[in-house]
Amino acid sequence: MPSGNQEEYGSPVDMHRPYPIPKRPWVMHQTWNDILLAHWPIPVKELQAIVPVYLPLDTYEGQAWVSIVPCWMSGVRPRFMPSIPYLSQFPQINLRTYVTLDGKPGVYFFSLDADQSIMVELARLSFHLPYFRTTIQYKSDEQHHVSYYSVRRDSRANSAQFQATYRPIDDVNISDPGSLEYWLTERYCLYSIDKKGRVYRGEIDHCRWPLQPAEAEIEINSFFSSFGIQVPQSKPLFHFAKRLHVHAWLLEACLLGN
Repeated sequence: MPSGNQEEYGSPVDMHRPYPIPKRPWVMHQTWNDILLAHWPIPVKELQAIVPVYLPLDTYEGQAWVSIVPCWMSGVRPRFMPSIPYLSQFPQINLRTYVTLDGKPGVYFFSLDADQSIMVELARLSFHLPYFRTTIQYKSDEQHHVSYYSVRRDSRANSAQFQATYRPIDDVNISDPGSLEYWLTERYCLYSIDKKGRVYRGEIDHCRWPLQPAEAEIEINSFFSSFGIQVPQSKPLFHFAKRLHVHAWLLEACLLGN
């Protein structure tokens, strides 16, 4: 089992990364709490129809994956600025898949739904990310039992709901390189596309994911159908992480074709 400081953002964290952290300063700090990572295998052809053609789908043993990730955000702040209670903490949920560009495996978001209207608009403007306004009911107890209910309330996207309860069921484990768990989680950038079709990469950094096997009961999930994705019949893979501290960098434009 890893030591307790795996949950803290410390140095030297970049030794486990597939490539070095950017030399320029990071600009944003955030902490992800009570995270559920719910993963489903999806046929490649189904996702190719809805993921931008500029972003090659990444696969694990020939299989594409889609994940729903609810969590509680805290400590969201620019560098050298303190957290502001109303703006710096809020529940969030995202729907994502996995892509690789120029040898850098990353995440592509279909949606990021947050119960914080100001942060939604700032993130859309600054990072070209598909953030949407939503209402989220979130509860967590001392045993890390979490209940989560999200209802999208944004006219810029189809309506969607997600309702689930979840909890960890075993100790923290750091995934091995080459494993599916490592492939799904140890990614250090996101990709986004602006209204003119330009592709951007946003670098992030954090310690290795402190993953725990989890169980979850998903009562409602219309996030898939809101983007024309059929929910697979296969049982999803569940993981839980109590906390992850993250640093983010400003976007950089990707030069396609290089």
